[in-house]
Amino acid sequence: MKNETLTKKEVDLMINDAITLAMAQHNRNATIISMILGFICLALFMDGLLRVLGIVPPFMHLDVNVIDSIIEKASNR
Repeated sequence: MKNETLTKKEVDLMINDAITLAMAQHNRNATIISMILGFICLALFMDGLLRVLGIVPPFMHLDVNVIDSIIEKASNR
């Protein structure tokens, strides 16, 4: 049986490689999660904006359309 030992320099290189690979994987995963969350937030914002403007019909009879009230207030002046 061969007794193989590693020097401190070799161990340090292996640790640095492992850290580099772990950081690359973390950055990739964090980027994907951020893209998904950003897309969801943008979609919900656009849905709300289009509902407020009256372009998309109300959901579950919750009417948040403000265009009619703005027109009514402007015509009363």
